[in-house]
Amino acid sequence: MDFDIIKHKMELENIQTLLFLKNENITYLSGFKPSSFSMVVFKEEPILLASKMDLEEANIFSKIPVEEFKSFKEIKELLMSDGIKKVGLESSVPLGVCKNLRGDWKIVISDIINQLRMIKTHQEVKYVEKAINIAETSIKSLKLQGKEWEVANQLNHHMKFNGSQKEAFDTIIASGARSSLPHAEPSENKVEDNVLIDWGAKWNGYCSDCTRTSVSTEKQEEIREIVLESQKAGINAIAPGVLASEVDKIVRDIISDYGYGKNFIHSTGHGVGLEVHEEPSLSLKSDLKLEKNMIVTVEPGIYFEGEFGVRIEDMVLVKNNPKILTKLPSKFNFE
Repeated sequence: MDFDIIKHKMELENIQTLLFLKNENITYLSGFKPSSFSMVVFKEEPILLASKMDLEEANIFSKIPVEEFKSFKEIKELLMSDGIKKVGLESSVPLGVCKNLRGDWKIVISDIINQLRMIKTHQEVKYVEKAINIAETSIKSLKLQGKEWEVANQLNHHMKFNGSQKEAFDTIIASGARSSLPHAEPSENKVEDNVLIDWGAKWNGYCSDCTRTSVSTEKQEEIREIVLESQKAGINAIAPGVLASEVDKIVRDIISDYGYGKNFIHSTGHGVGLEVHEEPSLSLKSDLKLEKNMIVTVEPGIYFEGEFGVRIEDMVLVKNNPKILTKLPSKFNFE
């Protein structure tokens, strides 16, 4: 990747050193996937500090120089020797790490890495598309027989057989009245009609995320049509320069116009990449503008507590004419 972009952003924020501890950020910067504590120190150039356990593997796979991480004391000595005045950390950094890094410098939360990760490279898009293909191929051979957790395990097995490193997240399968639970864990219940499945594969570290809901009554089909109408409007609104909150509003307004606003209980979507949930968030609270080559989900849902729920989710590449990356039919009905 072009590290000059990071250097430029550091200059703008007057940050002399950035420290990255989150695994996904380390992978993004170095290409190495740590299994234990590691850190990227970015001054003039990035250096990967890998734990002793990871050191050999890091030297094989890292695209940036590697040294052994020994202690926070050494990090502090390095910062002191260079006369560092301002250190940038990720927002997710543990409080204990902040305490270990206290010194004669100012510690600030920097969003530089998230700004970069939101915009996907051509290669990243290809990785996501491969993860989508694996997930879609796997769902087509799924048999809805047995308990919900048995069907979830079957789907997870299919994804791994088809090349997924692992599930992008815990597979959601909820049927019957349980489909009103947006993030239901698969249960001991036998699979009933009206099945909501939210699943994703992982390829070279990159995630896919898709939801389909099968319906069995006229009321459920009516609700699915409303969900699809709102989703289509949201996708059509996606373009560089559009506020993420505006996409959410468009989707939400359509559902509200049908009288189901109170039944749409989550945001419209989110970014996907090395993590299944990352920026940007398509929510009313977001002040971000969409940019070319972001990847987002659009996933409206309508839920009736104790009765049923319907959610349809697709992944979209932000372009002047948005590109739907998901290929599976919106009304895909499971066997």
